Amino acid sequence: MMDVVEIQEILPHRYPFLLVDRVVSLEVKENIVAFKNVSISEPVFEGHFPGHPIYPGVMILEGMAQAGGLLAFQSMELTKEEVKEKVVYFMSIDKAKFRKPVRPGDRLEYRVSVIKQKGAIWLLEGKAFVDDEMVSEAELKAMVVDK
Repeated sequence: MMDVVEIQEILPHRYPFLLVDRVVSLEVKENIVAFKNVSISEPVFEGHFPGHPIYPGVMILEGMAQAGGLLAFQSMELTKEEVKEKVVYFMSIDKAKFRKPVRPGDRLEYRVSVIKQKGAIWLLEGKAFVDDEMVSEAELKAMVVDK
């Protein structure tokens, strides 16, 4: 388990771009389950779309990517000082699919697992769920680099 304060010790993202609220489970080098509470008070809903708020698909992918970054950092057994000197860059997003709109009030659950890892490069399978129904999925490739 990891709360938002612990997440901020690992990820450099901050409001309004920190898209993971809590980590529910994490198996090093295997998988992570994390979530984000989608709220109407988020700035993205001012323009997407007035009177018909839909959480943007790219934000869902970014949340998956942030969960994947947490998994990579926790799997690399870095000290807190070492983590502060590194960042995760996403190299590609493949096979992205959006199956159902996400709306304010939904709890997005990210389930990200390692397909392959070699050195600093991670290939991840990301899936997003609302109420156990898949709303999005993608393959994410990332690299952990020095800042």
